[in-house]
Amino acid sequence: MSYVMPPFPVPSLPVEGSDARFPVRRIFCVGRNYEEHAREMGADTREPPFFFTKPADALVTGNAAIPYPPATQDLHHEAELVVAMRAGGVDIAPEAALDLIWGYAPGNDLTRRDLQAAAKAARRPWDMGKAFDASAPCGTLVPVSVCGHISRARITCTVDGRVTQDADIADMIWDVPHIIAHLSGLVRLEPGDLIFTGTPAGVGPVARGQTVRVEIAGLGAVETKVG
Repeated sequence: MSYVMPPFPVPSLPVEGSDARFPVRRIFCVGRNYEEHAREMGADTREPPFFFTKPADALVTGNAAIPYPPATQDLHHEAELVVAMRAGGVDIAPEAALDLIWGYAPGNDLTRRDLQAAAKAARRPWDMGKAFDASAPCGTLVPVSVCGHISRARITCTVDGRVTQDADIADMIWDVPHIIAHLSGLVRLEPGDLIFTGTPAGVGPVARGQTVRVEIAGLGAVETKVG
């Protein structure tokens, strides 16, 4: 097969203990999946999970620095557990979901909060508030064979060393198996899909020149210098 231009590189994540990389197909994100964060955003604390997406090429790996994104004056961090799928399907039962996971990583769902707020007020899509370039920093992927399944682990975020988010994965409203089950009722999940599973309370601004660090116990950290 020939192309009118060279094919684009496949987005991928580094893998702990390996030179091989995990190819990424799509990125799904869960909104408001911790009670305290739902409250701070003025939302119901037990609504069904809902999802938005980021392009796979929004990934930032290797603790790379990023420019401060354009068109915003209110960039926010959101510390999250990232799930990487080794297999997929439709209408997956919660009790079968864990067997489809390849590994886990810490991630940061960067958000142009002012653009998101304006879109919400106008009842428009959030895409430009969430799905912009370099909006998905992600750490090294840890295989399930190394870390097991993550249902309880401390998750923290610091900005220039100051703790802004501090919670436990166990505080999620919808746990990982139920997230996968619900999402697979909306779309067919495939190998290479990533799921950012939501963020705890304490989201806040990141200024130019600051460094954000998201850490999950047992999975390491991802650091991102902005601007």
